[in-house]
Amino acid sequence: MPQQFDILINSFINNYVGITNNFLSENLSNNLQQNIHELQEHEQMKYAGIGNDAIADNTQQMRGDKIYWMDKKNSNTIEQEFLTRVEGFIGHLNNTCYTGINDYEFHYAVYAQGSAYKKHKDQFKTDNNRKFSLICYLNDDWVAADGGQLVVYQNGEAQTISPTAQKAVFFKSDEMEHEVLLANKPRMSITGWLKRI
Repeated sequence: MPQQFDILINSFINNYVGITNNFLSENLSNNLQQNIHELQEHEQMKYAGIGNDAIADNTQQMRGDKIYWMDKKNSNTIEQEFLTRVEGFIGHLNNTCYTGINDYEFHYAVYAQGSAYKKHKDQFKTDNNRKFSLICYLNDDWVAADGGQLVVYQNGEAQTISPTAQKAVFFKSDEMEHEVLLANKPRMSITGWLKRI
């Protein structure tokens, strides 16, 4: 796993957007997908708020995803396996890049067919604890026609990233504007932030 961590960090250093195609194992990706299906079956996924006031976007004009926050104290072994992997990455990031990350938060996210998320940054205007964004994708057999690509903007250029299963994307929360294009079929991910508090 340190090799995948290094790929993510080195591509971030070279391009300000880190990408690795195998941050998650196939087995872990499949199990996290199953977790999402179970959350959906029990109607636990809820429309996300906007900003740190958690204001619901009831009309879904800005974002169309439903989310469920992960809990570090959850007894779900798959969720804990994912968070352990994140903690391993944070440790490696701190040891190699001296970032001082000491906290994190993650949630499952599902975009229904026909939903998107308009261009935005991940850091709140009144809270700068979020230092890095880390997105992990859970979509098997995803092709360009399925939509739902992540588009990251820097220096007037747009980088388009397919949300294929096992892939992770990593960038600075306060610098990178990004959006999720219209999904033509349901799209699953885990989105989170590495924090310094």
